[in-house]
Amino acid sequence: MSVTEQAAVEVSPELLDAISQLPVSRDVQHCGQPFTVSPLDLYATCPQCRSRVKLRSFAAVPELEDVFDAVFAWMNQPGAAELVEKRRREIAADSE
Repeated sequence: MSVTEQAAVEVSPELLDAISQLPVSRDVQHCGQPFTVSPLDLYATCPQCRSRVKLRSFAAVPELEDVFDAVFAWMNQPGAAELVEKRRREIAADSE
């Protein structure tokens, strides 16, 4: 994707708000037993019955968590970790 194509991708303010407001945990209930998981987990194991519970839909409609998966996949490429760490430090410094 060229720089021109990247600029043409629309990112809505609502998407950015949803990403910034994604909680760091998700409450799930199975077998009447509530438990907490990562909001990024695809599956969880019910602490009551030990069944594997599907948490995400894998539907034709992308979910917010799919955006994170795409970013994490990008972060796995060589050289990306240094860029990510640099940007994380810049963001942390801006919020002080």
